[in-house]
Amino acid sequence: MRASTAATLLELGYTVIEAASGEEALRKLGENAAIALMLTDIVMPGMNGRELAEQARKHSRSLKVVFMTGFTRNAVVHNGVLDHDVHFIAKPFTLEQLTAKLREALA
Repeated sequence: MRASTAATLLELGYTVIEAASGEEALRKLGENAAIALMLTDIVMPGMNGRELAEQARKHSRSLKVVFMTGFTRNAVVHNGVLDHDVHFIAKPFTLEQLTAKLREALA
């Protein structure tokens, strides 16, 4: 899924930096201060997507986060609402849905 999503994002003209784990993502975020958006799955081995987003936003308060998951929206809801500047897209999604969600998050 990561490889196909990365390929799609490249086709859309985005610069893509892939990470195989939450820890690797945090390291890469630390090395690249210009990263504006993080697209992460919620369910990952080790650190989950919510934990990754919380850690990443400690280093970059302006970082936009888009969660994706095949599970329900409840997996990213906190006290009944999505956290500020956190966006959600359910898998499977279309290219058009992904494009719209990324534009929404970056706006």
